Amino acid sequence: MSSKAIVLIIEDDPEIQELLSVSMSREGWKLLQAKNGEDGLKILKTKKVNCILLDIMLPGMDGLKVLKKIKEIDQCRNVPVIMTTARGEEVDIVTGLELGADDYVVKPYSPKVLIARVRAGLRRQEESGSGAEVTSWQQGELKLDAARHEAFYCGKPLDLFATEFALLKHFLSNPEIVFSRNQIIAAIRGPDYPVTDRSVDVQILGLRKKLEKAGDMIETIRGVGYRFRVSDAEPKGRRFPPVAE
Repeated sequence: MSSKAIVLIIEDDPEIQELLSVSMSREGWKLLQAKNGEDGLKILKTKKVNCILLDIMLPGMDGLKVLKKIKEIDQCRNVPVIMTTARGEEVDIVTGLELGADDYVVKPYSPKVLIARVRAGLRRQEESGSGAEVTSWQQGELKLDAARHEAFYCGKPLDLFATEFALLKHFLSNPEIVFSRNQIIAAIRGPDYPVTDRSVDVQILGLRKKLEKAGDMIETIRGVGYRFRVSDAEPKGRRFPPVAE
């Protein structure tokens, strides 16, 4: 599906529109373009897309308001949205993530980086829509089998507490996505669970220590939260069969 994906770019800068158009057409994706949020929303109400690139600094309705309205459209609720912004301000990034954005890229960015983020978003959407429940993941030498409640690093079993296991599962199943602390809490404990940001930091610190060198893959995004960074040399999101008994 990813080679036939439809990507909507909501961006008012014509030079960036042209740059992305050239770069992404090489991927075989069909591109739809809008110069402002209003036009982008009109497109989304009439056409199905697989990924959205949304600039925060738009004329008229700003990107955060557009994002909120995107998530109110039934057919767009599960469509990955990647924010692009020149601001790089923590408050905008956190607000966007809390409103449902999947990731963000700060300008100026490399088209290759942005394309990699789009690929990851398309892959997640394809897996979530496959109907098959995924219970095991592998990133490099890290392996996790949720059905068996087992995790391994370099073939050695990891002795993880329940919360650490849930954190690792969340990161392995969502590589390259930036999560705020509130989103992490909601994912592993449910919404409105009374846990402080500091508690999340302590749990992640403990998990990093147990993961040894692989702990560096859990990247701190200052003022925002965390991302599980996958090396370009490693297979992204590769699943592994359950360990034989």
